[in-house]
Amino acid sequence: MKGRSLVYVVVCASVLALGALALASPPAGSYHLLKKIPLGAAPGGGEYFDYITFDTPTRRVYLSHGTEVKVMDADSYEIVGTISGLQRCHGVIIVRDLAKGFVTDGEAQKVYIFDPKTFKITGEVKSYPDTDSIVYDPASKLVFSFNGDSKNTTVIDPAKGTVVKAIDLGGAVEFPVADGKGMVYDNNEEKNDVVAIDTKTLTVKARWPVAPAGTPVAIAMDREHPDNGKVIQSFPISAGVEANVFDPSTGMLYVSTREGKLHIYHEDAPDKFSEVETVTTEYGAKTMAVDPKTHNIFLTTSDFGPAPAPTKERPNPQRPTIPGTFRVLVYGR
Repeated sequence: MKGRSLVYVVVCASVLALGALALASPPAGSYHLLKKIPLGAAPGGGEYFDYITFDTPTRRVYLSHGTEVKVMDADSYEIVGTISGLQRCHGVIIVRDLAKGFVTDGEAQKVYIFDPKTFKITGEVKSYPDTDSIVYDPASKLVFSFNGDSKNTTVIDPAKGTVVKAIDLGGAVEFPVADGKGMVYDNNEEKNDVVAIDTKTLTVKARWPVAPAGTPVAIAMDREHPDNGKVIQSFPISAGVEANVFDPSTGMLYVSTREGKLHIYHEDAPDKFSEVETVTTEYGAKTMAVDPKTHNIFLTTSDFGPAPAPTKERPNPQRPTIPGTFRVLVYGR
């Protein structure tokens, strides 16, 4: 996932932000820092970090961290394992029926298969440059990796560990969600829309514009209501959004950004959201996962140096991370 500036969080009923309804009055906001866990540098140096995956049955938190994935116990905050030997990892999913895990590696242009018990890599699937986000579709029992610079998705049979098809998506794709009924949706930053993929035919079924906002990056989903792709609300947020997470038991929507802000909203009705609070976290804390049991929020970040001078090739250079400063932030009420 690449950092982007996004001025609005856009809610497309029912895909771009929400889960099962919790139609009550918005709760009072009081999220604050509970714990800070330093994890140090990944092998090879650097502090690149990306998606966070919360595996509910095992209560493990998978933390993408450059050349490795750290696996943390959600209750003790202890590191219980490491997936090693990667080049630049991004997303992690667990396919429980097969007892397999999958992690994307954009630099290696592969999806690695690992054992969730031992965290050892057991196989690999060749993908495309910038293999980034990943999702499992239970309806088709297929895995989809979304490859940003390659502007496509690699469809994988997880049981066989083979590529089924590559689907051209016509633009720089980002974060996906699956509705569990045979559709996968993914943000297309370049086209400023959401692409809807039929997982039975493995074809693009529709494209949903996110206007008046643009550059969609983060996405979450309401799986309880019809998908029609209409924009129902927009809210101003800080720059560099990377993650949206919806907590279906509380109706809370969380949005994290690179500027170090956690924007929190509540789903009051299927077509109405209200702002609860904005929490200041730390600069760079843009990726996130939510514990469905405690409702605690996990974010990752590091320290950053000053941004280099702009160049023609990089007119808006990002601040570099400082090696050895990678950490997890846990927020709760």
